[in-house]
Amino acid sequence: MQKLAFVLFFVLCSAFAFGQTNPEEKPLVKEADSSAIKAQDSTEVVPKKKERKESLLAKLTKDKAGDKKAKIQDYLIISHKNDTTFVDTTLTIQKEYKFNYLRKDNFGLMPFSNLGQTYNNLTYDFQNTDLMPRFGARARHFNYMEIEDIYYHRVPTPLTELFYKTAFEQGQLADSFFTINTSPQFNFSIAYKGMRSLGQYQNILTSTGNFRFATNYTTKNNRYYMRGHIVMQDLLNQENGGLQDGDIENFESGDEDFLDRAIFDPNFQNAENILKGKRFHLDHGYNIFNKIVSDADTTNVAVVKDSTNIIAKVDSTKITKTSIANYRLVLHHIISFEDKSFQFDQSSQNAIFGDAFTSSNLRDRVTLERLYNQVELNYLHNELGDFSVNISNTHYNYGYNKLIVLTDETITNRLKGNIYAVGGKYRKFYRGFNIQGEGGINLVGDFTGNYIKGEASYNLSEDIFAKVAINHSSRAPNFNTLLYQSSYQNYNWQNSFNNTETQQLAFQIKYKQLLNLSVDYSTISDYVYFKQDETATASQSIRAFQNNSTITYLRAKLENEIKVGKFALNNTILYQNVQDDNNVLNVPELTTRNTLYFSSHLFKKAMYLQTGVTLNYFTKYYMNGYNPVLAEFYVQNEREFGEFPRLDFFINAKIRQTRIFLKAEHFNSSLTGYNYYAAPNYPYRDFTVRFGLVWNFFM
Repeated sequence: MQKLAFVLFFVLCSAFAFGQTNPEEKPLVKEADSSAIKAQDSTEVVPKKKERKESLLAKLTKDKAGDKKAKIQDYLIISHKNDTTFVDTTLTIQKEYKFNYLRKDNFGLMPFSNLGQTYNNLTYDFQNTDLMPRFGARARHFNYMEIEDIYYHRVPTPLTELFYKTAFEQGQLADSFFTINTSPQFNFSIAYKGMRSLGQYQNILTSTGNFRFATNYTTKNNRYYMRGHIVMQDLLNQENGGLQDGDIENFESGDEDFLDRAIFDPNFQNAENILKGKRFHLDHGYNIFNKIVSDADTTNVAVVKDSTNIIAKVDSTKITKTSIANYRLVLHHIISFEDKSFQFDQSSQNAIFGDAFTSSNLRDRVTLERLYNQVELNYLHNELGDFSVNISNTHYNYGYNKLIVLTDETITNRLKGNIYAVGGKYRKFYRGFNIQGEGGINLVGDFTGNYIKGEASYNLSEDIFAKVAINHSSRAPNFNTLLYQSSYQNYNWQNSFNNTETQQLAFQIKYKQLLNLSVDYSTISDYVYFKQDETATASQSIRAFQNNSTITYLRAKLENEIKVGKFALNNTILYQNVQDDNNVLNVPELTTRNTLYFSSHLFKKAMYLQTGVTLNYFTKYYMNGYNPVLAEFYVQNEREFGEFPRLDFFINAKIRQTRIFLKAEHFNSSLTGYNYYAAPNYPYRDFTVRFGLVWNFFM
């Protein structure tokens, strides 16, 4: 990973030598975070023949001096679902929320003290469209980039983005990205995100790396298209087991002798775990036929929508029937190979996990190889809608290289096989309604599973948006709940759990920036979770269990922003209610984030300033504990945590294409009491000041 980082740094430095230009910025939606603006599926629009022959440079607009200059809207970002956004260099409160290790809004997540450690979930979303069990080690997956986290680009000139943020004690976080179109048809991008942070407590060093290479290609006649990526990742965490029970009082007392967190002796200082993965993904297709309507009609209005459902209308003269396919048939193929491994190492046995087969040099390593193939036939008709049917095969190989022979059972080493599944999708715009549905079912293989999802959305007016969705899912539990082997004797099991079944009904309504209300109600049957084995004497003898009752789970999330002059109050409030006889799904009843901030241009608009205070708070609840052997969270119902406010003061500024971020995190830590935890025995971070920036280069 260090070699890859050096190569990437050399490429970027070479690119900078060409200089940079500033594209013309004209936000499509006033006062909206344009980084989230999504256009309709680009596969539904076929460029006019005369446009196909034009180069990217020919499409650039001219400035007043007559020189050709790109618009910011020409720098396109394309998701794996073909939703399209454009590069955004504006400074908004959403950018403040996303300026973190994950580079996305982490509302509903409670971070641990060191950067690069895991997050405790304060909320859960049980909507699911997967047919296969997941790998496990979910605590290590927050920064693991899945297929949906990889984006493709189309840019008129080379684009570079540099992200930097300070870490805790020694180390830093950096994310470098470069993309270029060598022709209007071919683009590639290369990126590396690296982080290293020592942390304030003993033995919690983190070191992570995410290398990405992505490319996309379309023939000049638009008959064939291709998108693919290569991703290589390694996420290393040293583990210390948290504070010893005897040190909890010393931490909460606020005694000056213990404000230096390195003084604490954690449960152990000789363990680490690491998640590694590499993925090779190819998504391509061929237009078998594509008929275009000949008569022009400029009465259509295209609607674009960002992730917060801010609606804007595009000039109707730019969308005509001459650019819309009357009908189209596309053969689509996806092949994806992924190889994952999770490893836990400890130099000597620790009693909190129980007895071990060996007293020193403990190592647990599990792997998963997954090869996925899908063939899909897509038919689009203006009147009938967009139909897709697919058939897929998943070859999986999960497990270990040894058998475990216990007194009363033998733990096998592998779960291996093939799953054949079929699925379909449908989409239709009908009298203002956007109707979508999809489903899938496993037909052949050892794992059964199915899902069905449907939603309908409607713009009641230019300012009001509404959506209703329903989801049913049945999926096998994660691999590590079905089969696990460890050097610790109590961490060996082979289970035959039932599928977890979920049903969810969701509703959303949005009115400008004043109201964004989303409500979902879920029922969960045969929920699988980790919990302390009550028959074992060790304090952290954690095993997988299956709930024998049905859980009902209600969430209501309200987002709004109130502006008065240059001041604004941004609020996010989440209410949750769980009906669960066995108390295996624990969440806080109320979670809130409130930001009061001031925004203004300064120095004759040479700089844009944004400064304010953010409050994060959640009510007391039985917070899940963290287990480093499994890299999983487990249910505990012994002590409640919460009701501690976290106040952050920030000053952010934008100068040209650079956004600068300065934050005093948790500045109230010494004023409101030392009762803040990210998990039992794992304190949250103390007051600290951190700095960072995001810098875009347009060459």
